[in-house]
Amino acid sequence: MNNSLDPIVYLNGEFIALKEAHVSVLDRGFIFGDGVYEAIPTYAKNPFRLQHHLDRLNNSLHAIQIKNPLSSKQWHQLIEQVIQKNNFEDQSIYLQVTRGVAPRKHTFPQYDNPTVFIMTSPMEKQSLDVMENGIHVITLVDNRWQNCHIKSISLLPNVLLHQQAIDKGAQETILVRDGEATEGSASNLFIVLNNCLITPPKSPLLLPGVTRDLIVEIAHKQEICLKEQAIHEEDLFNAQEIWLTSSTKEILPVTKVNDKIINHGKPGPYWHQLISAYQDYIQEQRENNSNER
Repeated sequence: MNNSLDPIVYLNGEFIALKEAHVSVLDRGFIFGDGVYEAIPTYAKNPFRLQHHLDRLNNSLHAIQIKNPLSSKQWHQLIEQVIQKNNFEDQSIYLQVTRGVAPRKHTFPQYDNPTVFIMTSPMEKQSLDVMENGIHVITLVDNRWQNCHIKSISLLPNVLLHQQAIDKGAQETILVRDGEATEGSASNLFIVLNNCLITPPKSPLLLPGVTRDLIVEIAHKQEICLKEQAIHEEDLFNAQEIWLTSSTKEILPVTKVNDKIINHGKPGPYWHQLISAYQDYIQEQRENNSNER
């Protein structure tokens, strides 16, 4: 078992130190960004909603015509081994599958030789300031491709859109396409409007978030009004609350959009209700997994 400064990773059949992990410069992930990935939160060394992530991975692989190199059982076993070989309790698992090493040609190689990589790092906790005061976001035109439902490693458009927020002193970018807000550069989007929680419906224009789906489930259980419908750009500036969600960020309250202050600059009551229920769900999973062990 290694410490966080020298984590153990899995690469193509081997468990090795991260600093020793290398891939060929002819790997199509390196040359073309030809691959997909997943990021999976792990609480008390138990991966959170793992099968949901593996189902999405399988969908992404199918969409780009890479045969899944492992069965669901094999993925579970490998991820568990990576978790146990590293000594931090709450972890963020990153796994990536590329089409593998091949001569540099746009045409797919005629053989299956995927590169499989799994690593982990300590889960970053949101700061108390963010929980008390929320974050600042900006809006930008969504200039990405038409297949955002694929969790592709080709993230340069997302990176550039996110960096524009950082350069302006904000923390994230909400993307707008044809007048509709779709998602963040690395997150899903929720707003509260007229006392109803709204999130855009699933489509090729946004990533089907695992955390997004859980929040929808929790909202239904809490009997909160929830609609999966388009969010128009002007809705952002009329919203009672705005949240951004992801597996590693959980539920982030947004209290400023461009120059517009949301809910007097503080997280709202719906966010407090949902983050409490979300944390209760995580704790329940911790206890269930502890009892199973």
